[in-house]
Amino acid sequence: MRSLWREGEQIKMIDQRLLPQKLEIFTASNEQDVAYAIKEMVVRGAPAIGSAAAYGVAIASDPKKAAELLKATRPTAHDLFYAISIILNAIEHGEDAVKAADKYAEEIVEKCRKIGEHGEKLIKHGYRILTHCNAGALATLDYGTALAPIRMAKDKDIFVWVDETRPRLQGLLTAWELEQEGIEHAVIADNAAGYFMEKGMVDMVIVGADRIALNYDVANKIGTYEKAVVAKENGIPFYVAAPLTTFDKSIEDGSKIEIEERDAKEVYGIYPRKFRARNPAFDITPAKYITGIITEEGIIELDE
Repeated sequence: MRSLWREGEQIKMIDQRLLPQKLEIFTASNEQDVAYAIKEMVVRGAPAIGSAAAYGVAIASDPKKAAELLKATRPTAHDLFYAISIILNAIEHGEDAVKAADKYAEEIVEKCRKIGEHGEKLIKHGYRILTHCNAGALATLDYGTALAPIRMAKDKDIFVWVDETRPRLQGLLTAWELEQEGIEHAVIADNAAGYFMEKGMVDMVIVGADRIALNYDVANKIGTYEKAVVAKENGIPFYVAAPLTTFDKSIEDGSKIEIEERDAKEVYGIYPRKFRARNPAFDITPAKYITGIITEEGIIELDE
């Protein structure tokens, strides 16, 4: 099962808000449903968001109006805007919009498969790998970005440290995927990552990305920056895995990337609401902390 697919004029998605406790399917029948699914994180992960947006425009009676609605859902992930432009361009050239969205989705899956092939070569037998947030099949339709190399290296006796990734605990989605694959892993508190790095229990870090600037600064889930800094301090390779659709050449560096700030209610958890909270969903990891970026066309080496 993919995380998102089309059935006729309806778009089906695994409702990721309910995982890992419950597997249910959300049905989007129009662009408003798709916009809700993206905004409320029924579907999440830059490539999956892009595919959802592509279908949202394709099934709309007014594609341009739908495009504006969908662009307003989540500002940080570049794939969303890229996918919308692809479908609008297809419509301008007289192509079937739904078929163009189908093609886009299939291409994303193939890109992720190739990311897995290139990234798997970096993983040595017995490696202990740290990952942050969820960048698996759920976030990309299939294979994943950060998890694609891990899935393809499963026969190398690897182990995965899974940051729980607060405030939405998206690391539990990664743990759920790894469990399906039979890959040994352990969920850890976000603040424990540095401890395991300093103890020599992490051999490499692989994360996904939501937008990559021209200078290779990376926007990814909040907490990625600090993992990169600590990895650098401990001499641990830090890799980002992302398709080229995540690269935004119009953005000079990470300081120009808009960071989405979500509702503070996601942070509260057990805390009383009388306390003030802030909830930035992403942070920027400067290129100087990144060893390389794994793409469908190969690895861009950054750490010289």
